[in-house]
Amino acid sequence: MSKMTGKNVPNLSLPATGGKKINLKNLKGQAVILYFYPKDATPGCTKEGGDFRGLYKKIKKQGGEVFGVSKDSVQSHEKFKEKQNYPFDLISDEKGKLCKTFGVLKEKSMFGKTYEGIDRSTFVISPKGVVKKEWRSVKVDGHAKEVFDFLKTI
Repeated sequence: MSKMTGKNVPNLSLPATGGKKINLKNLKGQAVILYFYPKDATPGCTKEGGDFRGLYKKIKKQGGEVFGVSKDSVQSHEKFKEKQNYPFDLISDEKGKLCKTFGVLKEKSMFGKTYEGIDRSTFVISPKGVVKKEWRSVKVDGHAKEVFDFLKTI
């Protein structure tokens, strides 16, 4: 797990919902909450997105923006976003470039098979494009509120 706190965000453009291309470098001037989650439409990921949805208006008032990131396709993200009524965009990182840069991939196992999956992680990026705080191996309950409380301090 590479530490990202204090580092500048990478110059990577990735596809997102709404036909957008998101490049974190171009988001300067606003704080960004970037949360990585394992898979669209799974219980923990749905709850986490719902918690950020519930705080979204307050986050915007603080000058912040939220993006969810997983390795799911844009098509999968569109369905997930629409079904859950998320007011923020979801970034598709099918090749894992952003995941590797932020060091959120880890070996997981299911039914005796090992695979590389996303370790639920969140990063707060300052309006100057610097990672201010990171959370690794996140437990969903109360997490979005904790992130929002931190956002209010930058």
